[in-house]
Amino acid sequence: MRRRIIRTTFFRREPIICARELVGEELVWGTCAGTIVETEAYLAEDDEACHTFSRPSARAFIERNKPGAAYIYFSYGAHWMLNVLVKGASNGFVLIRALQPLSGIERMKKRRGVDDERRLCSGPGKLTKAFDITNRHHQMNLCLDPRHCFARSRGQDVDVVADERIGVTRSAHHPWRFTVRGSKYVSVPVRSLTRSSIDRSSSL
Repeated sequence: MRRRIIRTTFFRREPIICARELVGEELVWGTCAGTIVETEAYLAEDDEACHTFSRPSARAFIERNKPGAAYIYFSYGAHWMLNVLVKGASNGFVLIRALQPLSGIERMKKRRGVDDERRLCSGPGKLTKAFDITNRHHQMNLCLDPRHCFARSRGQDVDVVADERIGVTRSAHHPWRFTVRGSKYVSVPVRSLTRSSIDRSSSL
């Protein structure tokens, strides 16, 4: 099946807008694919939770890469994290936090050592292990190769909920985590805000 790759222009916008609009689209990685059910936005400026706040290497990454590049790092010495670079009026990253598996499920189960599909990709470290995403994919352009890309879903409109970010201690209050309402595949159920969506035309 020919997939509609999400091209670079999609990522030439605000990180918060991109994070919200990636929910419901697909991540394709080799023979594996999944619907994105959870993301988080991180801003390069004035966001203490973003790597750019304390890591010169993250700021250099933004300077030398185009929107749509994979930013992959090792978290707590245990898990790889898949982010995509966004460069609009504001720069930043979108962290892919959870997926609903679509294809390659048996291979994912073998990699993860679990049978429950809901647990396969229900967290950023879980999904990278299930998809075999590592630092060898760092800086990969995710807008060119149909084997490693974000793709348009043919599904219906998605009801997206905005919630506070999780897993961070600084700037955690920002409602920049986006999930599919009621999804059983998210990492953590919505805890606070219950906005059905954000105005796509609104500013930060």
